[in-house]
Amino acid sequence: MLDELSITDSYVEERAEGPVRGYRATRSATATRTDTDIRDTPQSIDVVPAQVIKDLNATRIDRALDFAGGVLRQNNFGGLTFLNYSVRGFTTGELYKNGFAINRGSYSAPDTSSIERIEVLKGPAASLYGRGDPGGLVNIVTKRPQAEAFTHLNLSAGTWDRYRGSLDANAPLDSEGNLLSRINLAVEDNGSFRDHVDSERRIVSPSLAWQISPDSRLLLDAEFSRTESVFDRGIPAVNGEMGAVKRSTFIGEPDDGRIRNDNQTLDLAFEHYLNDDWKLRLANHYTQGTLKGASSEPQVLTGSVISRFYRERNFEWNDSISQAELHGNFQWAGWRHQTLIGMEYENYRNSQKYPQSATLTRYGLDIYQPVYGQAKPALTRANDFHEHTESYALNLQDQIAFTDRLRGLVGVRLERVEQTSQNRGAGLSDRQEKDVATPRIGVLYQLTPQVGVFANASTSFKPNTMGTQGQVYKPEKGLGYESGLKLDLLDSRIGATVALFHIDKENVITTDAFGDSVAAGKARSQGLDLQFSGQVSDALRVIGAYAYIDAEVTKGDAALPKGSDLLGIPRNSGSLMAVYEFQNGALKGSDVGAAVSYIGERSGQAGSDFTLPSYSTVDLLAHYKASEQVTVGLNFNNVFDRKYYERSYNKAWVMPGEPRNLSVSLSLNL
Repeated sequence: MLDELSITDSYVEERAEGPVRGYRATRSATATRTDTDIRDTPQSIDVVPAQVIKDLNATRIDRALDFAGGVLRQNNFGGLTFLNYSVRGFTTGELYKNGFAINRGSYSAPDTSSIERIEVLKGPAASLYGRGDPGGLVNIVTKRPQAEAFTHLNLSAGTWDRYRGSLDANAPLDSEGNLLSRINLAVEDNGSFRDHVDSERRIVSPSLAWQISPDSRLLLDAEFSRTESVFDRGIPAVNGEMGAVKRSTFIGEPDDGRIRNDNQTLDLAFEHYLNDDWKLRLANHYTQGTLKGASSEPQVLTGSVISRFYRERNFEWNDSISQAELHGNFQWAGWRHQTLIGMEYENYRNSQKYPQSATLTRYGLDIYQPVYGQAKPALTRANDFHEHTESYALNLQDQIAFTDRLRGLVGVRLERVEQTSQNRGAGLSDRQEKDVATPRIGVLYQLTPQVGVFANASTSFKPNTMGTQGQVYKPEKGLGYESGLKLDLLDSRIGATVALFHIDKENVITTDAFGDSVAAGKARSQGLDLQFSGQVSDALRVIGAYAYIDAEVTKGDAALPKGSDLLGIPRNSGSLMAVYEFQNGALKGSDVGAAVSYIGERSGQAGSDFTLPSYSTVDLLAHYKASEQVTVGLNFNNVFDRKYYERSYNKAWVMPGEPRNLSVSLSLNL
C-alpha cells in the first residue's frame, strides 16, 4: 500500500540525480539530501529540468528560474557574477551545486552547459544546509556520466554579435561500463545592446563515475571557467522616473577594459552500500577563484551630470567543504524510517581589495551626451578586507512513514560558526563564535493518490558580512511556516504545488541609497506561490508559476522605516511556457512554443519611494528536426520590444532589460 501511493512505474525510471523526461520531475535530493519522491516531501520544491533550458536556449540560469515561482532577479554585481536573487521575498547570495555551497566569494554566473536540472527549495533550509537566508535556496544538479556513448554539439548566433558553441561528450572508458566519463565545454563571445559592453566565456566541466564494485561508487566532478566582461551598472533614474536615458547608454568608462573572473572547482564523492538498508557517503568540495579588473561607477545625478568614482578590484577566495553522511532505512515502532546522520566541516577564506577614488563630479558624465576618456582620479580609499569563516555541523534527520498515507519529517542541524573579519587598510578586526541549533518539522497527508496536504515549520540563521570598519554584525535569524497542496493532475501528466507561507527575519542588514550597510532590524514576507509542469498531452508540454508576495520591513530605522517594501519584490509575478511537439508527418519531432513572463511594480531602492514599473514579455521558439542528427532552432525574445527594467540597486544603478532580439541554433548528434 505504501509503495503504491509513493511510486509509479514512471517514477522508478528517474533518480534525483538523473535526467528528467520533458518538463516534469518527480524526484529530488535537495529537500532531504536523499532520493525522495517530491510528492512525499512536506515542503515546496520546484524543479526546472534541462528541457526547459534547452527550449529557451538559455545560457545562464536567471531565465530558467523565472519558472520556479517567487524567484526574482536582484543585484548582479555589474554583470560579473550571479550574486543575488530572491526567493519568497528575501534576497540571498546562496547557490548550491550537487548539495555544496558554491557562491562563496565572487563565483561567476553558472553556465547552463553542464546543468541537468535546477531545484529550488522554498523556505528556510538551515536544518540541512546551514547558514543561509530563510526564503529558500537554489541547487544545481549537474550532468553525470551515462552508460551509452553520445556526443552533442550545439552552435548558436544571435543579435548584437552573440556567438556560442557547446559540446556534451559522454563515453564509457571500459568494456564493462564500470568507468564512465563525460565532458561539457562551452565557448562564447557576446556583444550587447549596451554601448561598449561585451563579454567572453570559456568553461570546461569534466566528470567521471567509477563503479568500483556492486556496492561502491566514486564520483568526480570538476569545473574550470574564465569570464571576461565589462562592468556595467546600467542607467540612472531621472527625477525618480525611468525612460529619459536611452537603454543603450553606458555610464562607465570604455578604457577600463574587462574584469576577469577565474574559477576552479573539484568535487569528489564516495558512496558505499553497507547492506540493502544502509549507505555511507563521503564527499569533499574545493573551489578557488580570482576576480581582477577596474571600473568607473555612477553615484549621484545632479541635473544631467552623474558623478562617478573609479575602483580597482583584486579578489581572491577559496573554500573547502567536507561531508560524511550515513543514510539508513529501517522499521521501528511499527513505522518506516529513512534517516540521515551527517557531519560537515567548512573552511572559507575571502580577500577583497578594492581601492577607489572619491566620488567626483569632474569625473562624471553627461547622461544624454556622454564623453569618455577622462583621466583616472587618484585612489584615496584603501578598502582592503579579509574574511575567514569555519563551521562544524551535525545534521540529524528522520523521514517517517506512519501509515500508507501519513508521513512526517523532523530534523535539526547543530552548528558552530567561527568568523573573523579584518579591515586591513584601517588595522581593525573583529571575531565572533556562534553555536546554533536550527530545527525543522513537517507533515504530509495523502488525501487521495492525486492530492496531498502538507505543512512545515523551519528556521534559518546566517552570519552577516563584515562592516566597512571590519565589524561583525549579529547573525540574521529566520523562522518560516508553510502549508499547501501537492497535486497529480491529468493521470499524473501534470504535477503542481500550491503553498501559503509566512517568514520572519531579524538582524537584517540591507543597503541605503549610498551603498552603505544598515540594519533594517526585522522584516516579514508572506504570500502564496504555485508551480506546475508536465505533459498536457503527448504533444503539449507546459511549465508555469505564479507568486503573490507581501514583503516589508517590520522594524526599521531612519534609512528603512517600518512598512518599507523590500528591494525588488513585486506583489505579483508569473510565467508560463507551452511547447507543442509534432507527433506525425514530415514535422515529427519538431516543435513550436511561446513563453510569457510578468513582473509587477516593485521597489527600486530600499527605503525610498522609487519604484520600477511592471512589465511583461513574450518569447517565441521553434525547432525543426531535419533528421535524427540535425535540429535547427529559433528563439525570438521580447517579441513586442517592451521597454522594461530588469533589476536595480538604487536610483543610479538600474539595469534595463534586453530589447527585441533573435538567436538561431544548430544542434548536432555526432
